[in-house]
Amino acid sequence: MAQIETSNLETLLERIAVALERLAPPPPAVPDLRAADAFVFEPRRGRLRPVPVVARVEFELLCGIERVAQILLDNTRRFARGLPANNALLWGARGMGKSSLVKAVHAVVNREIPRALALIEIHREDIAELPELLHLLARSQRRCLLFCDDLSFDPGETTYKSLKAVLEGGLEGRPPNVLFYATSNRRHLMPRQTIENERSSALHPSEAVEEKVSLSDRFGLWLGFHACDQATYLAIVRRYAAHYGLPIADAELEREALEWATTRGARSGRVAFQFIQDLAGRLGVRLAT
Repeated sequence: MAQIETSNLETLLERIAVALERLAPPPPAVPDLRAADAFVFEPRRGRLRPVPVVARVEFELLCGIERVAQILLDNTRRFARGLPANNALLWGARGMGKSSLVKAVHAVVNREIPRALALIEIHREDIAELPELLHLLARSQRRCLLFCDDLSFDPGETTYKSLKAVLEGGLEGRPPNVLFYATSNRRHLMPRQTIENERSSALHPSEAVEEKVSLSDRFGLWLGFHACDQATYLAIVRRYAAHYGLPIADAELEREALEWATTRGARSGRVAFQFIQDLAGRLGVRLAT
């Protein structure tokens, strides 16, 4: 009798195990990184969405940031060729071409070495899913340039700790086929008041501050972008105008560009391009992409 009951129990357990296997979600498929050269990570759908056309500015049009642009390009070229390269943090003034540079560098390298790199954007609010994304990318042979625009952390957030472990120091670390580039207005990715609060309220102030600022130390490259002066702003405007063939005299171009910057209360590459868009529209010129 006991043997029959044991046999029935074993059969029942086997049936339960089979049923649970059917209910369990299948393991995530290896992403097809050959489908495109650029993707957006969508963790809620568990996929990488291909981006057929990347909204970018040509590398040659980026004016006033030549030094940092060359550093990032050289670093990316090394990575594409399988050589050692550093994660990069592009920080500083708004509108000075941080995210534009990342996309432009990706385009340059892929022109030099076709299909060398896949550019994958991860949104700042999805950083907590970064370890899972890296796990998926590690199963692919293609080299991936992971990009997070406007990365920063608010007071009380703890997701920065997972990013620290991923960049360096975690058990698995960063896969050899992945490089991480981030842009931020903040050099240490934290609000200044957060760091100051740690200094004033922590039991061991130096240790508390060290934990906050050490995140940016995980980036091998720190590339600073600073607000441009009037001469640089006008040089950016002239380069755009010449590239798009806008029919306007230089003196008039300068006068209108300065007036535009005055009304905006700022001078930057972004302001310059916004002026060019307005000017081209008034002149009836289409801006070819």
